[in-house]
Amino acid sequence: MRTPFCVAAVLAMLLAGSAPLVAHHSFSSFNTETEKTITGTVNRFEWTNPHTWVWVDVTENGKTVTWGVEGMSPNYLARRGWSKNTFKPGDKVTLTIRPMRDGSAGGMFVRGVLADGKPITFAATEQ
Repeated sequence: MRTPFCVAAVLAMLLAGSAPLVAHHSFSSFNTETEKTITGTVNRFEWTNPHTWVWVDVTENGKTVTWGVEGMSPNYLARRGWSKNTFKPGDKVTLTIRPMRDGSAGGMFVRGVLADGKPITFAATEQ
């Protein structure tokens, strides 16, 4: 009698503990059916888990607007040649993003180009 109860308890704990392993962020806040291109100056680059962020100052209608662009995890990007120095404050960049559905100044990184013409993608690159 005691053995089936112990087995059931262990299985329940394993199942409960595995939920975070399959959970992930939703992309519902991004309009994944369209792309937007922004050009500006890197304000900062956050090489943090669970996702990286590049903050870009963009001039719109004579005003500076800071756009927050979410990227993949540092682990994912490092395996493709990125580093914490891929974007540096002051870099001029053009980024293609999946914009926010609500129209706010942000989006999901798709690809980019540095001022010297060097492409930045999620594919393996030399940085």
